[in-house]
Amino acid sequence: MEPVGGPNDMATVSTSLDQTVVLRDVNWKTYEKLLADLADSSAPRLTYDRGTLEIMSPTAEHERFNRLLASFVEEASIALGIDVESLGSTTFKREDLERGFEPDSCFYIGHSNHVLGERTIDLANDPPPDLVVEIDITRTSVRKFPLYAQVGVKEVWRYDGETLFMSKLSGDSYIDIEESTSLPGLTVRDLTEFLDRSRTTRRRELIQDFRKWLSR
Repeated sequence: MEPVGGPNDMATVSTSLDQTVVLRDVNWKTYEKLLADLADSSAPRLTYDRGTLEIMSPTAEHERFNRLLASFVEEASIALGIDVESLGSTTFKREDLERGFEPDSCFYIGHSNHVLGERTIDLANDPPPDLVVEIDITRTSVRKFPLYAQVGVKEVWRYDGETLFMSKLSGDSYIDIEESTSLPGLTVRDLTEFLDRSRTTRRRELIQDFRKWLSR
């Protein structure tokens, strides 16, 4: 990757648990250059908010829980007969808002038909994901909530390694909920139990048990 920005473009640098780097005073052009350089890479993930750039490299544990929650969403959508488009950590950005993000996982549910077959998503014209999943084991994504709220993400799931939190958009902020509004029947308590079990249960067995639970 080529060096980006000038001497004043990264005025402040901070790190967290060797997994996250935060740069201050980064301009939009530099952010887009980094996106282009990393276009074929699954990591790191970039979040940009009006000059602040977070660069996050997920750990194995982080991705294990991320993929498991994504599997739960997909299994639940089949059981509930709900169409879901899973777009992983797709890059979403709005230059007019000077904001951009790459969630751990995201899903179009109510708007699944709108993005079916689309090669790119433009938030200036296309709807945001209906559901975003964030794993917070090595850092917190709470500061992303105002960004998600501004672009209109309806529901966010956040897992900190012990507890799953569900939040839905209410006005211009999020409120905690105990049951998903996007996938009715999925609750904080039940999904947290399955996530806990994943530490000692093989994935195939866990998914089979989750399917049985869905068909109860």
